[in-house]
Amino acid sequence: MTRVELRYEVFARRHGEIHSGTPVSAEEFRDVLRRSTLGARRPVDDLPRLGRMLDNSNLIVTAREPVRSLLIGISRCVTDFAYCCYCSDLAVDEAVQRQGVGRELLRLTREAAGDDATLLLVAAPNARDYYPRIGMHHVDRCFAWPRSG
Repeated sequence: MTRVELRYEVFARRHGEIHSGTPVSAEEFRDVLRRSTLGARRPVDDLPRLGRMLDNSNLIVTAREPVRSLLIGISRCVTDFAYCCYCSDLAVDEAVQRQGVGRELLRLTREAAGDDATLLLVAAPNARDYYPRIGMHHVDRCFAWPRSG
C-alpha cells in the first residue's frame, strides 16, 4: 500500500456512554490482525472471542484508509481514564508499517487515556525494539498468570 492520508478515530466508552468514534466489527479486527504481525498470536479463527475482546475494550483508536474506510491500524485498550491504560493490541497492516501509523495510534491513545494514566503494553517479540525508539520505557516488574484457553 502506498503512503496515503489516513483517518484516525477514537472510540471511548466511559461510564457506559460512547463518547466518539466508530465501533470496529470482529471481522474488521480479524482482518487487520491477519495483515499485521499480531495475527499469529491472536485467536483470529474465533470470531465470537474477537467480538468479546472488542466489546469489553473501552478505548479503541483506529486508522482507516479514507476512500474505502479499510481498517489498517488499531490500538485496543482497557483503561480507567485516571491511573492506568493497558494496550492489549497495537496492530498495523504490514503494508503501511514504518510510516508512523503505530506511533500516531499510541499518541492518540495516550491523549484519550489522559495525562494521569500510565500506558502499559506487552511487546510482541519482533516489536521489542520499536517501543524504546518512540520513547516508551522498558519495565521489568510485570507478572502474569497465562490464560488456560
